[in-house]
Amino acid sequence: MEAAASGEVIPLFVLDPEGFSPERARTMAPRMQVRLDALADLQQSLQRLGSRLLLAEGRSEEVIPAWAERWKVDQVLTHRRGEPSRLEEDARLERGLGRIGVPFRRFEGETLAPPGSLRTRGGTLHGVFTAFARTFHRDADVGIPLRAPQSLPSLPEGVHTGAGSLPTLEAMGLNRNPHLLAGGESRGLHRLESFLAQGLQAYATDRDRMDREGTSRLSADLHFGTVSIRTLWHHVSSAGHSAGETFRNELLWREFAHHWLWERPDLLERPFRPAFEGFPWRQDEGDWLAWAEGRTGYPLVDAAARQLLGEGFVHNRARMIAASFLAKHLLLDFRRGEAHYLAHLVDADEANNDLGWQWSAGCGCDAQPWFRIFSPVLQGERFDPEGHYVRHWVPELADLPARWIHKPHLAPEAVLTSAGVQLGVSYPRPIIDHTVARDRFLRTAKAHLGR
Repeated sequence: MEAAASGEVIPLFVLDPEGFSPERARTMAPRMQVRLDALADLQQSLQRLGSRLLLAEGRSEEVIPAWAERWKVDQVLTHRRGEPSRLEEDARLERGLGRIGVPFRRFEGETLAPPGSLRTRGGTLHGVFTAFARTFHRDADVGIPLRAPQSLPSLPEGVHTGAGSLPTLEAMGLNRNPHLLAGGESRGLHRLESFLAQGLQAYATDRDRMDREGTSRLSADLHFGTVSIRTLWHHVSSAGHSAGETFRNELLWREFAHHWLWERPDLLERPFRPAFEGFPWRQDEGDWLAWAEGRTGYPLVDAAARQLLGEGFVHNRARMIAASFLAKHLLLDFRRGEAHYLAHLVDADEANNDLGWQWSAGCGCDAQPWFRIFSPVLQGERFDPEGHYVRHWVPELADLPARWIHKPHLAPEAVLTSAGVQLGVSYPRPIIDHTVARDRFLRTAKAHLGR
């Protein structure tokens, strides 16, 4: 809107090799598919408004100043991005534009309040979510979303980059996964409308149920900016449902994550709690592969692993249980799980992903979370009581009665035979006993934290 109000507009997207080379694309295939969907949708939207998306290949800090100088632009506008690598990239771009005298203007939009703006009275960032949320409600001013322009001026005469069309998945050596949510603003807004009409009212009760469509499925839209966090906040706030407060609290958890990553970029490498530095994580490739491929013998953990690989998404409750299992049951470094999720999620948000994994591992922002150890069996019985989530993702257990679906290793042999389940053959036995794993983690953590 700001650019459109200033006169001529040149929409430009840079295909940076850091994100668009075939080698890089293969490390984040689900994200790349959704990103290309979103760019194709943006192209169509700009055409409807009377403009056109230009593409340029190369590094942003080199390409944008070069084209800005050639086109004699007055200013370069963008949204601020908070991930550490993006901040560094934007800083290099600003220096490059500064050398040719072109202003670089960054606008807020990734978060509801600018990172760093919500502080304690002592000037620090809140280390506990509830205190952060109170400060947000007291001090933050969430502006009304601006209306999108109804039209844009056509590109100025002679403005072009010579670049071709958007790259295809096939050109990057990737196959389309039909199970991923389609990306783009038009589809994101449709998901938003559907959630407001059908999901928000029951959100407070259904969001933890893995057997129901109780979440918004808007996380990827927020990550890519195809639905703005401010738009979502205002729509939910004006919907009038009491469940809206529960959902807004989840948006504030996202806000908390982004503010902390802005404050401490080192969180992508180090634990939030210094006491966890040097934690004695195990190295066991067999246990790692069992967890990553969905062969732990705990159906809920395995369902989460397979959902991640199948559709680039994991239900939030299942994420917590799977992450806790990796760190606490298996005593494997949560960083490895964090990187695995980042590679396969379509909503691969570094801030959210890191905060969630550190919380689950026990070293994140919380009061005393290290001794919380989820029982995958009890969690499954509570939040997937009939086993629909497990049956979908672990079909070899589909015929087990609900009583045993989350604990096939305890089912009578006759029940297993009737359901066609042969433990150790068609489905693995648990790779570790829950009580043994719990005791091992508590002993290890107490010894390390008590140093």
